[in-house]
Amino acid sequence: MAELQVRWHQATQEVPEDQWQALVGGTSEASTETVDRPFYGWRWLHHLEASGSIVPRQGWQACHLGLWRGGRLVALAPLYLKGHSYGEFVFDQSFAQLAGQLGLRYYPKLVGMSPVSPVQGYRFHVAPGEDAAALTQRMLAEIDGFCRRQGILSCNFLYVDPAWQPLAEAAGCALWINQQSEWRNPGHGDFEAYLASFNANQRRNIRRERRSVADAGLSVTPLAGEDIPPRLLERMHRFYEQHCSRWGPWGSKYLTESFFQAAATDLRQHLVIFSAHRGDPMVPLAMSLCVHDATGLWGRYWGSDIELDNLHFEVCYYAPIAWAIERGLESFDPGAGGSHKRRRGFVAQPRASLHRWYDPRFDAILRDWLPGANREMQAAIAAMNAELPFTASYDPPHAPRPEPPTEPG
Repeated sequence: MAELQVRWHQATQEVPEDQWQALVGGTSEASTETVDRPFYGWRWLHHLEASGSIVPRQGWQACHLGLWRGGRLVALAPLYLKGHSYGEFVFDQSFAQLAGQLGLRYYPKLVGMSPVSPVQGYRFHVAPGEDAAALTQRMLAEIDGFCRRQGILSCNFLYVDPAWQPLAEAAGCALWINQQSEWRNPGHGDFEAYLASFNANQRRNIRRERRSVADAGLSVTPLAGEDIPPRLLERMHRFYEQHCSRWGPWGSKYLTESFFQAAATDLRQHLVIFSAHRGDPMVPLAMSLCVHDATGLWGRYWGSDIELDNLHFEVCYYAPIAWAIERGLESFDPGAGGSHKRRRGFVAQPRASLHRWYDPRFDAILRDWLPGANREMQAAIAAMNAELPFTASYDPPHAPRPEPPTEPG
């Protein structure tokens, strides 16, 4: 069998699309599901880079690790060198502060995630028939060597796939638990069945919120895939830009107009827009943009030309949930933040990130701190979900594997 070759790719386009998709869209020993999750696909990441959204001048340098056997890609780790912590939604600014106190340089750091998308599912992608555990070990060793040679303090895998997590933990990655909101479909037949899961008071509140939007003369129409004309995605970019500008320097405007233009032609099969309008849905007064695959829905961006109570809830939560139920989708991740989501059908779910640190003092301090921090987060998740006004289930907290006796790598 040919020996493995290690290659670091500074752009997604350096890897042929068919080779990338054969791994990302397939199955492996680390993940038995066949998925078509767009956020980790070649086209999504390529257009982020090619559009100027995720590029070195914005603090993101693609640094994808590939293991090749001859001309065949057998393992892939999408990675980025980052000069800041924006666009991650796993907030490690206290880590950066600690590094400064120890006289260490925190940036650049190596990050594995789908940029600016807090979407669970990050893993090393391994070709079917390959030993996922062995290749995970090999890739982590390559990453460790790269980071040490370049003087990089940390490697961080965010929103990891629960099926891949045990392989990375067994190889010495440290677990940090955070939380995120998610709606799961227990098999509701329609929106009324969803409402029936709430207590009477909150059921009335949701009906009142939806009715207030209708009473203002607004209808919300979903448009998916080929039904989305390019001009609506151009309009969506203006809504996105306008919404970000409302928050001034904290507006988190990451995506360029070019990305939306590329999405209009190359990513539409994964998109659904919810247009709030009076009359023609092609003349929206507000819109949200969601992303979907065969089983899940993710809320990403929204904006509005009008100020109307409850319009955000309708366009970003209720209409997408109704659409997801109609199509039999299993889950809806509405995006980061917002405790108000709890009262509208979303449950706090644990989300795991995995970390490797290359300074012994820094590593020891954080590994000593993490078990207590994780217990506190587990308790916080349980407390949030104890107060839900509806019937729901949620994932059990992640149980970390015992730490290895030696430094990772």
